Amino acid sequence: MDTVGQPERHTQNRIVKLFREKLQYDYLGNWEDRANNSNIEETWLRSYLINKAGYSPELVNRAIYKLQSEATNHDRTLYNNNKEVYKLLRYGVEVTANPSEKYQRVHFINWNKPETNHFAIAEEVTIQGNREKRPDIVLYINGIAVGVLELKRSIISIGDGIRQNLVNQRPEFIQSFFSTIQLVMAGSDAAGLRYGAIGTPEKFFLGWKEDITDTSLLQLDKYLLKLCDKKRLLKILHDFVLFDGGVKKLPRYHQYFGIKAAQEHIRRREGGIIWHTQGSGKSIVMVLLAKWILENNPNARVVILTDRTELDKQIERVFNDAGEPLVRTSSGQELMEQLSQPMPRLLCSLVHKFGKKDVENFDKFIDELQRGPSAAVGEVFVFVDECHRTQSGKLHKIMKAMLNNAVFIGFTGTPLLKSDKQTSLEVFGKYIHTYKFNEAVADEVVLDLVYEARDIDQKLSSPQKVDAWFDVKTKGLNDFQKSELKKKWGTMQKVLSSRSRMDMVVSDIVFDFSVKPRLSEHTGNAILVAGSIYEACKYYELFQRTEFKQRCAVITS
Repeated sequence: MDTVGQPERHTQNRIVKLFREKLQYDYLGNWEDRANNSNIEETWLRSYLINKAGYSPELVNRAIYKLQSEATNHDRTLYNNNKEVYKLLRYGVEVTANPSEKYQRVHFINWNKPETNHFAIAEEVTIQGNREKRPDIVLYINGIAVGVLELKRSIISIGDGIRQNLVNQRPEFIQSFFSTIQLVMAGSDAAGLRYGAIGTPEKFFLGWKEDITDTSLLQLDKYLLKLCDKKRLLKILHDFVLFDGGVKKLPRYHQYFGIKAAQEHIRRREGGIIWHTQGSGKSIVMVLLAKWILENNPNARVVILTDRTELDKQIERVFNDAGEPLVRTSSGQELMEQLSQPMPRLLCSLVHKFGKKDVENFDKFIDELQRGPSAAVGEVFVFVDECHRTQSGKLHKIMKAMLNNAVFIGFTGTPLLKSDKQTSLEVFGKYIHTYKFNEAVADEVVLDLVYEARDIDQKLSSPQKVDAWFDVKTKGLNDFQKSELKKKWGTMQKVLSSRSRMDMVVSDIVFDFSVKPRLSEHTGNAILVAGSIYEACKYYELFQRTEFKQRCAVITS
């Protein structure tokens, strides 16, 4: 008996059993030899819409035709097809049985009552595209394929499962099948579970983390139980999907739990601080949370204050993509004028950094707010980006200027200084959710930062140091190669012999990249922080005389 692949088969059998017995999904069967498998299975979709949702057969026919048309539009990319399908799944479709009757909205999924939907899985689903492919497990809601799961045995990298999903999304394979897919997953017993959306590159596939008391479960099983729980899955698909300028995005686990915690605060009309470390996606949290507030509170107004032009533009783009109009105001007075009217519901204002050079700008902003209308229409929720910049309680003035009943949510990822921390807590309240730097490093969301404090060697021109550098560079080379390298050695000798401190800093860095494994193996980057832009440019010029030419750059704010 051939045993090749048995461990993978065993894993798949266990996962199918998990979906059937613990997650309570219906099992549709092994569809390896079933003809005409589709991402829209009409039998189950039609049954749900007529028998459970109560729509007439005429309305159902037109609704299914509209869904299929959007899913199979050959004039659009996979991203755009998937985006249009998602809109229909989330908001429903307006159809009419005949032109003389009113339009009715048909909803393909009941988002508010998960138990009324039909959750099911099928395995070995053979799809006939330009080339035949067979996803291991496909998740269906009311006959609509919303998730795929590729499983790999422990001795094979989970990356193989991710890459298999990516290959399947290519036009030459079964790209059209993914027009309805919302959750793309890969898993193995050794590596656990990774998930992404359509088009997500391999390096951006995400891992889930959550406290689970049952220690007997394998990592793959316990996170499938959490991620594919019926209520959790519907919540993620309904409230946590973004189409952002050509990139479909799903939440990381800390973004999901941060937003869920913030929702509870907002229901109680309490402010607070969301502390998520730099680079962990705070802007996505802001957008998703604002979207949720506007959809769930018809009287809500959301004001987003930021000091970054790029974030200001990103927020505008994402909300426009989501069909929610956003107004960017140019002054504090205009902001208050807009708030005194019932529309718009979503506003964004750019507040300059609160540094010494911007004191006049900030004071002017406060003055304009105070001179604006005294009352705002609706319930105002204010998001403040980089809320740690609270010099001398200035955010107290904003709160008073924008009415005391406004709810303030602060966002930051910068460690709070003692002087800032107290003021921030006074203005915003307690922490809503935290995601610290060490957590982000462990999750590979951000790279670790290694700092080595030391003095510059004042004897860089020593022959011993030059010889050490040359020995490392010529290790394993033949005489011809060593001869060629001596040209570089001459330049290196000149740099090492320089008497200025900046030259010594540059030569010390070049030396480290030559002899330290982490740097010489090209597995890391380095940042040199200069005292001024002028000094940074001087360093740049010095590096152009070394082997780092065209491998370094100047970055300024």
